[in-house]
Amino acid sequence: MTAAAPTGPHWAGLPVAVAGLGVSGISAARVLHGLGAHVTVVDGGSGEGLKTRAAELEALGVTVRLGDGSTLPEGTRLVVASPGWPPSSALFAAAAEAGVEVWGDVELAWRLRRPLPATGEPAPWLAVTGTNGKTTTVQMLASILTAAGRRTAAVGNVGVSVLDAVLAEEPYDVLAVELSSYQLHWAPSLRPYAAAVLNLAPDHLDWHGSMEAYAADKGRIYEGNVVACVYNLADPATEALVREADVEEGCRAIGFGLGAPGPSDFGVVDGLLVDRAFVPDRAKNAAELGSVEDVFPPAPHNITNALAAAALARAYGVEPKAVREGLRAFRPDAHRIAEVAVVDGVTYVDDSKATNTHAAAASLAAYRPVVWIAGGLAKGATFDDLVQGAAERLRAAVLIGEDRALIREALARHAPDVPVIEAAEGQTGAVAMTEVVRAAASLARTGDTVLLAPACASMDMFTNYGERGDLFAAAVRELADR
Repeated sequence: MTAAAPTGPHWAGLPVAVAGLGVSGISAARVLHGLGAHVTVVDGGSGEGLKTRAAELEALGVTVRLGDGSTLPEGTRLVVASPGWPPSSALFAAAAEAGVEVWGDVELAWRLRRPLPATGEPAPWLAVTGTNGKTTTVQMLASILTAAGRRTAAVGNVGVSVLDAVLAEEPYDVLAVELSSYQLHWAPSLRPYAAAVLNLAPDHLDWHGSMEAYAADKGRIYEGNVVACVYNLADPATEALVREADVEEGCRAIGFGLGAPGPSDFGVVDGLLVDRAFVPDRAKNAAELGSVEDVFPPAPHNITNALAAAALARAYGVEPKAVREGLRAFRPDAHRIAEVAVVDGVTYVDDSKATNTHAAAASLAAYRPVVWIAGGLAKGATFDDLVQGAAERLRAAVLIGEDRALIREALARHAPDVPVIEAAEGQTGAVAMTEVVRAAASLARTGDTVLLAPACASMDMFTNYGERGDLFAAAVRELADR
């Protein structure tokens, strides 16, 4: 994508420090340098990969300081944070002591928006956050907006960089923006046209410090909403965030859920996706947006993702026909409740992206009976609620990874009759996954689903969740070819 950065006296010569040499840090450094700022990138690491990235930026005229990510460069008047850097970082403490503002890449992008020729206003942002489902929902939303004839993109924490999107040479009509809690923490000026919080469950608490701080950062997405704050009817915490938000006059609270919708809600009636919010006389009327069969795959949590995307699209003014067309055209990314194969009457499903208990619970709720493959790095999570809620669906479990004992103990407490096999310790990669799939196959019966929904991070055994899912699929195909 070609970007055309604006210039002006506000940025010329401004001393800016960028935290981190990751993807967002490099993007911010390039943009700021193009604006004429004096940019210094700081990073506490000093590995060969970082040195290579530093050399590329230094060739442009950007200063890079490796091995010290805690000292504020002298004269700095703005710090741009990378999402992975927690608020407790020494660099940000130094900035606060010096009275220097800290922005994230989303805040920088928001400040650099440019007016569209047709309207004289910047492209509206339809924003999505939540513990799980953000990427799928934003991609569904972008598909719907495209079906409606709008030039758009899924941006932010997915796909196109939000900075690249706002500076694109050919401007977008509207943006579907995925925002993490990290990004929202450092975006004080953000005011989306409409926004959704899909769900809230404990995650990233080591970064935020507490569940209350995590929820508060998620809730920032509702600040200044113009048309709609979209929330999950099944998750009261999301509605509480709407109640606490300071929004534009006339902005409405719009709920979504799997039941029949009340006025101002989106829901499901006799297998149809229904809007009772953006219709004339919503007390008596509703608009049909499609059916559950238009959503792929039609798992319950994926239908709620579709309803949230539809609510944001309708808030923007999209017609029902485009909602249906956009949902029909959408296919999720890999490793999100993706059916791999049916072998000897057993269905094998890859949901390696289910890296926390909330995501795994949604995945488990979509199938019955299940041979569950679970485990990895727990990230401080506990598993009693997850196992208790899924116990009656479980045929058996195959446990992997460093923190498998936590899941084994939860199974012993809440599903003691469920057979459990533990993969051999010390194995990683393809060797480990082949053993796991064979163990799951030995436990499964015709009509069962073998479900990889680990509820844990993957880095103890695999490069990332993508490799974990790829190796699962490869092992299933090997099983089918035997």
